[in-house]
Amino acid sequence: MSAFSRYLTPMLAAFLVAFLLAFLVVPGLPARAGDENQGGTFLTSFPDNDVYQVSVYGDGFAEGLLAGLVAAFGPDIRLNIQRQVTPFSGIGLGDFDAKVATLEKAIAAQPLNIAIVMVGEDDRMSFRGPDGKRLPVGGDAWLAEYTRRVDRLMRAFKAKNAGVYWVGMPNLARSDANELAQKMNDVIRERAYLNGYKYIDAYQGFTDENGAYSSYGPDLEGAIRLLRLRDGVHFTDAGNRKLAHFVEKELRPDLIQAKANRNIPLLGAEPEQAKINPDNAVKTPAPSSPVAQKAEAASHAPVVRGASLDGSPPSAAGDGTGDQKADNGKITLKMIGNNGREESQTIEIVRPAIPASVVTLMARREGSGQRGDLLVDQIAGGLTLMSSISPAGNKDRGRLSPTQAPYFRLLVKGERLQPKAGRADDVTWPPKPDTTSQAKPSEAAPRG
Repeated sequence: MSAFSRYLTPMLAAFLVAFLLAFLVVPGLPARAGDENQGGTFLTSFPDNDVYQVSVYGDGFAEGLLAGLVAAFGPDIRLNIQRQVTPFSGIGLGDFDAKVATLEKAIAAQPLNIAIVMVGEDDRMSFRGPDGKRLPVGGDAWLAEYTRRVDRLMRAFKAKNAGVYWVGMPNLARSDANELAQKMNDVIRERAYLNGYKYIDAYQGFTDENGAYSSYGPDLEGAIRLLRLRDGVHFTDAGNRKLAHFVEKELRPDLIQAKANRNIPLLGAEPEQAKINPDNAVKTPAPSSPVAQKAEAASHAPVVRGASLDGSPPSAAGDGTGDQKADNGKITLKMIGNNGREESQTIEIVRPAIPASVVTLMARREGSGQRGDLLVDQIAGGLTLMSSISPAGNKDRGRLSPTQAPYFRLLVKGERLQPKAGRADDVTWPPKPDTTSQAKPSEAAPRG
């Protein structure tokens, strides 16, 4: 074996090992996010007793957030919100690992479907690294250690497989503290994505029109109120309610999606349906069969109205003039309500009366000549006005674009169309003679 071959073999082996590690490790990072992109739901569709167990974790921020969440979701029977915050604070303290271990035991001991976390009240401080040296606040080493600790804290919620909503840091009054809060949000946002959690932005919702800190701002009803306390960090009651609103915006659609996911009927193909329910299975005839040929011929017929809802023949739905009479009906649906009980909902199907002119207009076939533009408008008295306008001109020319159509230029853009010479709307002066009229001009009266 040559020296080059002996050198090349270890290089190929190292390359293959690195490639396999990258292929196996990287796709597994955002597990929950990947499941959601494949059509799943962020929350489980089948919580125990159809009630989601919600717990809030964190420091002083979390206590105010819990009050806002109770105000937002208090009447919602789908959620059971624990009225006490599971405390966790001091990411920068020396007993961080011991606190995380205690938190893991607390998480394992309680039922949990939805976890809402907000920390960072007192994390803007210097702390020691793994080697025992104190790290300056905001430096690269500080951010690296902060990232490690945030990631360790997030992994404490993995065992429950719950939907985790992680609220970021709000904007702060002091410029140096606000700059550090933005760096902390970058770390929280990144680690939340990699762990498959949802990041809730609490920063932009409390800035003024210039993006700066402001103690006052609009509440949920649009009124300007005091949202922040004098310390420039914490929130008032109105501020906590607005803070909870950003969590509510993410949580409510997830609840709806989780319920919709469990209500989707799992319909199979025709053979499966024939095995499950032979009486109601829909059988598609073969293309060459007489039934299919008859259906194909009927599909090209200008059918305007089928049988009415009560099963009467089509002739009973109209009269001799061609007008279609009103034919309303009702259907009853059975569904599972929010309380888990079966409910019946009656829906009225409205089929209003249709004049014969509308039926003729909508059922006519497309002619070989130029067809005009169909205008539909609602006028007073609940009536529908329908008209077909064919622009004058060369019939062989191509169809105009919608923005150049006469009705669009006149009714939408408000342009005045060029009037026909001699018509009532022709106000040019001196008047032009009507060259299209066959009337002879009157002889001038003799002057005498």
